[in-house]
Amino acid sequence: MKIFGKLLLLGSGLIAALFIFSTFYHIYQLRNEAKKYPPPGKLITVDNNKMHIFTEGQGDITLVFMAGSGTSGPTIDFKPLWSKLLDEYRITVVEKAGYGWSEQSAGSGDIEKMLEKTRKALKLSGEDGPYVLVPHSMSGLEAIYWAQKYPDEIRAIIGLDPAIPDHYLNSAFKLPSKSQLYIMYFMSRIGLTRFMGSSELERNLPLLKSKDLTVEDKEKLTAVFYKSSLTKSMLNEIDYIEENASQVKRNGIPSDIPMYFFIAENSDLSIIPNWTADLSKYLDEVKSGNYKMLNTGHYVHHEKSDLIAQEIKRFIREKF
Repeated sequence: MKIFGKLLLLGSGLIAALFIFSTFYHIYQLRNEAKKYPPPGKLITVDNNKMHIFTEGQGDITLVFMAGSGTSGPTIDFKPLWSKLLDEYRITVVEKAGYGWSEQSAGSGDIEKMLEKTRKALKLSGEDGPYVLVPHSMSGLEAIYWAQKYPDEIRAIIGLDPAIPDHYLNSAFKLPSKSQLYIMYFMSRIGLTRFMGSSELERNLPLLKSKDLTVEDKEKLTAVFYKSSLTKSMLNEIDYIEENASQVKRNGIPSDIPMYFFIAENSDLSIIPNWTADLSKYLDEVKSGNYKMLNTGHYVHHEKSDLIAQEIKRFIREKF
């Protein structure tokens, strides 16, 4: 028993030493990466936190890209798509608190507060509406809520396999346990993610194999992943997901806003039943609602960026 106790103590000490080493190495690397890869857009101070707003292009219509939950580097994540739209439109990528180059925030994940920060950041950065919103996944809720509250600010919603309220209000929907999420949060905060093998890193960042990104893009994507993977802001957003979905559901469908959804036939969102069917059904209630089924996974803008860019241009020409 004494030997077992000593072994246990030794093992605990080694684990503690590993955590300490990982934490200090992570902090050191974050400082180096911040110098090497500064924000490509503007850092806008909103409620004492800096939000990153990236803009390119000079078109008369502005497309606002809104990232799904847990997307660590939205600006680069959307690049395979937005880079193909610059010839006709102004594009803007909003990185919420805790995403990409934006600062962390202990603020609430309440959809009202998130939307107001997004609107304020855009206005302070000099971007004027009305906008065409391009939300991916969970940010579909925020886009719909925006159209409900401020319809004059929204020209259309172009959803990239976007979430709608019914996805999260289905009785079969179950979130990962808080213990699982906080274990992953702890691992990312002390930098254990830096010790992933290349295959595991590519599984988390499939764009590392993309031909649409440069070598430097991929280096930036990896660096921002280490900085902003599963942050406290993302956890707060997950905590509010059912409450936010209920709020958007109560407000009804903004049926006067044109919508076009790109729906993934092979979405890997197994925790959310009827994802595909609910999206097509939602558009039945929209006066100008269209959708296109794509033989892809959930990140449709990674796998079908050429097709989606062509369809976005066609849709906007027809509507405006």
